[in-house]
Formats: sequence, C-alpha cells, structure tokens
Amino acid sequence: MNYQKSLVRHIWRARMNHPSAALLFPFLLFCGWLAPVPAQPRKPNVLFIVADDLRTTTGDRSVYTPNLDRLAQRSVRFERAYVQYPVCNPSRVSFLTGLRPEATGVLDNGTFFRHKLPNIVTLPQLFKQHNYFTASLGKIFHRGLKMEDVNADWADPLSWSHVKFYQGTARGKQGEGRNLTGGALKWCEWLAAEGTDEDQPDGQIAAEAIRLLREKRDEPFFISVGFQKPHDPFIAPKKYFDLYPLDKITLHRDPAGRSAEEPLALPKGYEPFKNFTDQERKEFKRAYLAGVSFMDAQLGKVLDALEQNKLSENTIIVFMGDHGYHLGERGWWNKSTVFELSARAPLFIAAPQAKSKGKTSAALVEFVDLYPTLTDLAGLSAPHKLAGVSLKPLLNNPAGKGKAAAITVVKRGNSLGRSVRTERWRYTEWDKGERGVELYDHQNDASEYQNLARDAKYAATVAQLRQLLQSEK
Repeated sequence: MNYQKSLVRHIWRARMNHPSAALLFPFLLFCGWLAPVPAQPRKPNVLFIVADDLRTTTGDRSVYTPNLDRLAQRSVRFERAYVQYPVCNPSRVSFLTGLRPEATGVLDNGTFFRHKLPNIVTLPQLFKQHNYFTASLGKIFHRGLKMEDVNADWADPLSWSHVKFYQGTARGKQGEGRNLTGGALKWCEWLAAEGTDEDQPDGQIAAEAIRLLREKRDEPFFISVGFQKPHDPFIAPKKYFDLYPLDKITLHRDPAGRSAEEPLALPKGYEPFKNFTDQERKEFKRAYLAGVSFMDAQLGKVLDALEQNKLSENTIIVFMGDHGYHLGERGWWNKSTVFELSARAPLFIAAPQAKSKGKTSAALVEFVDLYPTLTDLAGLSAPHKLAGVSLKPLLNNPAGKGKAAAITVVKRGNSLGRSVRTERWRYTEWDKGERGVELYDHQNDASEYQNLARDAKYAATVAQLRQLLQSEK
C-alpha cells in the first residue's frame, strides 16, 4: 500500500514537470494500480448507561419515562433479565468482569474489586486495550459505602481513559423535603430541590456525556454513563415531583393468606419501615418515581446528542438498572432480596447491526451475558473465561430461546442465599437449605406469595431445581 502511494506521488510530480507523464494515468487505472483503496470498517462505539436502583417499570403508564419508551423503539428490550447480586457493588463487578459474584469474591458494597482480582481485565479495560477512548461518568463501578463518596482509590485507571465524579450544588440541596423515618434511617429522605437539572449530579453527568460525544465523535469510544437516580437519597428537581401528585399515588397491598417469609428472605435492621403510615408510603413512592423521571430526562438529552453528532448508526447502546427494587411489596422499601422485584432489572440493547429493533424478548438472560455480548458485537476476543453467553442471537431473533436458568445470590451476614429462576419456577436455598427454602410457581403466582417448597406435591420439582442450582456455579 505504501509503495502504491509513493508511485502515485512520483507520477504526479513527474506530470508537473513533464505533461506527457499524464499519459501513464489511463494505463495505471486500467491495470488497477490506482483503484480506490477500500475503506476499513469503523469500530462500533459503545454507549453504556447504568441507572442505580431502577426497577422494571417499562409498560407502566403511571410512570413517566418517554425517553426509555423512545429507546425501546430502537432496541431489543429484555423483559426477563436477571442480576447476579441485588446490591450495587457486587452486581457491577459481576457484569463488568463477566464473572459471577462467587467467582469475583465481591459480595458487599465495601470491597474494591482489584483487592480480590488485581489482574482481571474488565469490560471497559478490554476496549481501552483495543484503542478505544473509555470514560466513566458518575457511578459505573461502585465508589464506596455512600453515594457521595468520591473515593479516588476506586477509580480504576486500568479501565478508563477519563473518570469523573459529581456532586450536587448548594442550590440543588435546598428545597422542600423531609426524612421519612424521623432520622432513624439517614438515607430515607426526599427533597424536591430548587435549581436546574445541572444542580444535581445526574444533570452534570448528562452534560459531560454530551460534551464527550461531540468531542470524541471521530474516534472509537466506550462512554459509560452512571446515573445515580432513582437511588436514595431521593433528591430531584421539584418539576419531577410535580409529575406525581401525592393524591394520585397508589399503594401496593400484599394479599391476605400469603406465606410467611423465610427468616433470611428480607434483610434485618429496617424496623422503621414497619412504622410507615400511608402518608409516608406515598411520599416514598412519589420521591422514587420523581427520580426515575429525572433520570429519564437526562437519558433523553444523551440520546439527542448521539443523534445530533450522527453517531446513532455506529453506536451500540446498552441501558440497564444495576438491580431491581421493592416499593412496599412485603412491607419492604429497598433492594437486596432474591425475589423477582429485586433480582430482575431493566435491560435494553440497541445494536445497529442487529436485525431486530423495537422488539421485546421474553428469553431468560443474565447480566453476566453483557460482557460476551459486547465483545461479540465489537469483534473482540474475551481475555478470560466468561460466565455468560452472547445475546447477539437474541438481538437478531428476540423470539429465540434464552437460558434454561438465571442465578442470583445474596449474603445475610455469614449466610448465603442462592436463587434460580427458570421459565416457570423460582427456587431459593439459604445456606444450602439449612436455613430456609423457597419455591414459587410463576405460572400461577407471579408475585411469589405462596411458598411451595415444603409441599410434598412439589418434591420432584424441588429436587430438580436444587440440582440445577448446584450445577450453576
């Protein structure tokens, strides 16, 4: 190729001094010497968006998420996508390394993954090694025990070309609000804040994402956008609270006659939830939904920037929650369970090369599948053995068959709960069944209220699921 370019330059200079040299051009064209050089296909970009504590609400008309709805029109939406751990740090380490939590050794919010896996190649690190610009805006990997922790030691420069954390402004911390537990749980507070979107971390994150999309549009990028909302504390500009008048908020009511929870099914230490009045329940739910709509508005700004910079046709978009969330179901107002509401989370993938767009897949998938999916779509080789499988076949055919099972685990002190979700069943063991067992029939009990694990009629089902759970490690 260099020889060809050198020859062309030589002939052009000769033509300037000897016009007869121009007669060579038709001959060279005929011989193919000056045929146009085929353009190399450009590497696909990745826009990787994670919303914190986002439960699955797509299709719920009471939740205002026009930009998620808009993204759904260009994506495959996986309506049965399951996290491997229903808490921030272990979940994120799992899907960003492609390993299950029991393999990473990260089973809490206080452990930096490099202390357990110093040489692991993370998903963004792999793209960085292949000459991608990689950015972490906000919370992608966990940052510590509190949302506000900057914790520069956890920034992980091996993974990122650019890392930036954000704090709300003084104005963004003013407004009407209160703690719903009288201060017993410091995080359990809401604030309808003064100021603009950019007085809040998520507004600042969106602005930085917009800047980077413009600045890096001519080079391959892996830009990760870590929105903090709807995570507590429930702070959002007042206009998003106004979308949900308190007198229009409906509350969940658990049915009478449901099975009692197993001793470890819900975390301990949240007694204030039991004292909630309906007023406090409505305020909690409204504040959570305000955070969802605030996050959705920032998502819309980022999607607009992608289109304005003409990047849509060469950018893979992943949008996800890091785990689900309860809003009063079982009297629980948080995450950290292996029930469906906490173990299942939103997942949208828009891949320009995929054959399907605007479709929904009911296939069982896991978040450990994201690493192999993105390496597959980008044509990269995995640097280590991955626990998941590529979802590319489902992006081409959303009606295709997914996994036989999805596994979610959670710790309770020194005890471990392991849960398997199949097409029909959810089966959970606490400490290998020694501290509790659960079986729920999603065909007849989608809300998981009747525990069938000790019913003799389901002994064969329990035995089969126990074997499946033990084989998936």
